[in-house]
Formats: sequence, C-alpha cells, structure tokens
Amino acid sequence: MIPIANPDIGAGEQEAVEEVLESGYIASGDVVSEFESEFADFCGADRGVATANGTAALHAACEALDVRGKAVITTPFSFVATANSIRLAGGEPVFADVDPETYNLDPDAVETVLREREDVAAVMPVHLYGLPADMERFVELSEEYDVALIEDAAQAHGATVGDRPVGSIGDVACFSFYPTKNMTTGEGGMVTTNDPEIEAGVRQYINHGRDGSAQYAHPEIGHNLRLTNIAAALGRVQLDRLPAFTEARRENARRLTEGLADADVETPTVPDDRTHVYHQYTIRSDDREALKDGLEEQGVGSKVYYPTCLHELEAYEGYSAEVPHAKRATEEVLSLPVHPNLSSDDVDRIVEAVTNQGVKHV
Repeated sequence: MIPIANPDIGAGEQEAVEEVLESGYIASGDVVSEFESEFADFCGADRGVATANGTAALHAACEALDVRGKAVITTPFSFVATANSIRLAGGEPVFADVDPETYNLDPDAVETVLREREDVAAVMPVHLYGLPADMERFVELSEEYDVALIEDAAQAHGATVGDRPVGSIGDVACFSFYPTKNMTTGEGGMVTTNDPEIEAGVRQYINHGRDGSAQYAHPEIGHNLRLTNIAAALGRVQLDRLPAFTEARRENARRLTEGLADADVETPTVPDDRTHVYHQYTIRSDDREALKDGLEEQGVGSKVYYPTCLHELEAYEGYSAEVPHAKRATEEVLSLPVHPNLSSDDVDRIVEAVTNQGVKHV
C-alpha cells in the first residue's frame, strides 16, 4: 500500500536528539530558543514561540489577542483545532464559506460577516492543504474593520504569497509539527509574529501565566504548553531539510496534475500569486467513495480531509452556518499521497489507479 503520509526521520535527527539526551537538558531550554529564532527567520518574522503542538499555538495566540467574549471569523472546512482554539480562549467561532476553487476561507463571505457584526475581534483564515489563503484581501479587511488577522498555517510551512512567506503576513501565525506535516518534531507547534506584545502574551500563557519577573510570579492563569529541547532538536534538522521536502512535494504534485489531466477528477487550483507546498494533494469527485474504494483495492492510500463541516460536529451543537461551498467540498474531496518519500513508480501507480476508476467528472 502506498501510504497517504510517510514521515522522513533520518540519521541527522537521531544524532541531534541523542546530543540533547546526553546533555541532560531535555526540557525547554537553549535548543528551543535556537529553533524559535531559526523558524522565525525562515518565515521572515521577527519572533517565534515554540509550543507543545499546533493546537496550543492557536490557543495561545487567541489568548494573547484576548478574544474572550468576542467573535472570530474562520472556516468551517478545516481540522477541528481551528475552531476549538477559539472556544478554548473564550471566543465564539463564526463560520464563513470557502472559495469553491481553493477551499480556503472566502474574503467576500468574511466581509459580509464583518458588515453584520460589531463584536468581531479577529479573522482566522487557514492555509488549507498547503495553499495560502487570499492574504492580500484579508490584510485589507483587517485594516478596514480594525480586526486582528491570525494565520492558521499548520499545513503551509514554506508557502508564499507573492514574495512573502506565510507566517509573516498576519498579526500572528501558527504552525503544527505533527508527524504528518511537511516537517515534524513528533508533536509541536510554533507561533510567529512581529508584535512583541503578542509574543509576550503567548510566552506567558504557555508557561503557567508567568510574566518573567520572578520564577514564581504568576499574574495570569496559563498552561504548560512548552516545547522540549528534544523536540526542538528534531525540528532544527527537519527545518534544514524542509526546502528539499517541499521541492519533492511540488514535483510529485506537478506530475500528478499532469498525469490526471484527462482523468475524470478535478485537480488542485493554484492562483498565480501563491506558492502551494502540498501538505495534501486534494482532488474532487462526485463519486468519491467509489474512487476511494477503488484506490484501496489497487494499493493506493487516500483520505478525506475533511468529511464534516465544523459546525455540524456534535461538539458544536447549536452552531449554524450557511456554507454551501464548504458543504459540497466535504462530500467530494479526496487527498492522494504526495509526500517526499514517493518514488517515481509510486506516482505513476497513483495516476494509473485514479485514471482506471472512470469516475464521472464533477
């Protein structure tokens, strides 16, 4: 079976982790600080704060922006952590529809909400599947309506809008280093920002509410959501390898798109001003389940990201949204393997398996 994901951990990562283990300094420390600085530089941001995971990054960012009792507009077509982070910080996620071509949050739908509500504190677009959202429009909306802009960049390490990397465009951005992401620390996350007040707020929240004035000074309530030196050591090596990972993902995606040009599926759309880093290569079909079953029979893994709009989850009972494009996406999208460990033959097998299904075009 060709897997949908295949994390690449090599000798360099093992050596870096062993060095930390031998040092005895395995909790958060200097290695974490070095990783924060290097990742922020990679994103073109002034500041980075490493966290225990991507959800912690989003949650801490929302806490630092003080969204409690306020609305945050976001997409219903994402992993649940996007909306959970808002609720955990005491905010109200408000769901706007997505662009039917890119699956990303639609700025026009967001502006409609901004015109209707006066309690919006922030907008949180997701750079879904590794494709940046329309950040030019979102920056304009952020400035016009005086709301914060949070980039959920959990799937978009190294993606760009024009010549700007994601992670440096909004007021704050959040990344995940889960094993299936474009780079990994096992579990882990990162907040990037140019704002020293946001950085300070995030650092305080992930460190038991300490403000740094004294070891046992806790002026605010917080969590322990720090990253360890062990994870950071792994992440520093993965960050060095990320450009090669990205090049491989993009080449695999190029070959998939080329090979599926005449197949009865819809391949990803990439606007001219954006760079896609293909955390997922997502096609769509109006007979998705038959396609998925057929791929499995031919030894090709696939997965649906995501089968349910967030407001339709049991945990979101009482929430509602008119989001027809997002709803349709949940019924038709299917992600194919695109990870860097695919061989040339693997890509050919994936193309052949999809083409052989003969599913009806959307």
